[in-house]
Amino acid sequence: MRDETFIIEEGGVLFRRVTPRRGVPYEHTCTEQVYKDVAFAIEQLGAATFTGEMIRAQLDAPHTQVFTALAFLKERSCIVPAREKRHRAASDFVYEDALIEWHALREGAPGSH
Repeated sequence: MRDETFIIEEGGVLFRRVTPRRGVPYEHTCTEQVYKDVAFAIEQLGAATFTGEMIRAQLDAPHTQVFTALAFLKERSCIVPAREKRHRAASDFVYEDALIEWHALREGAPGSH
């Protein structure tokens, strides 16, 4: 299993740092705007399932940023696995849930690391 951590650094950039069981550690980033766009796009789908590629194509945003946002949303249970490689929103308020999780991580709330 890999070790994956998320932090938000000054300037509002989400960092996803991954240390795989084998291989070289890596990190990807996501701006706050792309994160919000991803969360809003998911909320607009309602109960429909989606893949990361579907969201990326809809936003025309950088692949790594969209997938960093999705990884964080999944880690925080804002989205949940549906079937195959698809996910769905965990609630009808995924955008609001996503913003709460962003601010909790940024502010260092207990249990947010």
